[in-house]
Amino acid sequence: QVQLVESGGGLVQPGGSLRLSCAGSGSRFSLYTINWYRQAPGKQRDLVATITSGGSTNYVDSVKGRFTISRDNAKDTVYLQMSSLKPEDTAVYYCNARATWDKGNYWGQGTQVTVSS
Repeated sequence: QVQLVESGGGLVQPGGSLRLSCAGSGSRFSLYTINWYRQAPGKQRDLVATITSGGSTNYVDSVKGRFTISRDNAKDTVYLQMSSLKPEDTAVYYCNARATWDKGNYWGQGTQVTVSS
């Protein structure tokens, strides 16, 4: 089992940057695939970026070249570096942990990102 806590959200102007953190607890955190999702008001929760236990990454097309997902296994933390932010990036951002050997599907509480001038 793993617990997740997101942080780093806030209000930023268009073109600005933010770094989100997802801190995990549990001895096997480094073995989980970690996903960042986001949910805008009135919309479904969508996958944004993924990093596997081996460090492979994947991004939705709308954030490619602007967002970077990374992990520091020594700190049990996954990061989402967001640059060139746009108003349409405004959403609550959630981290999610999954593993093939764990039936659980774990979520954090979310962190609000607002991009506005």
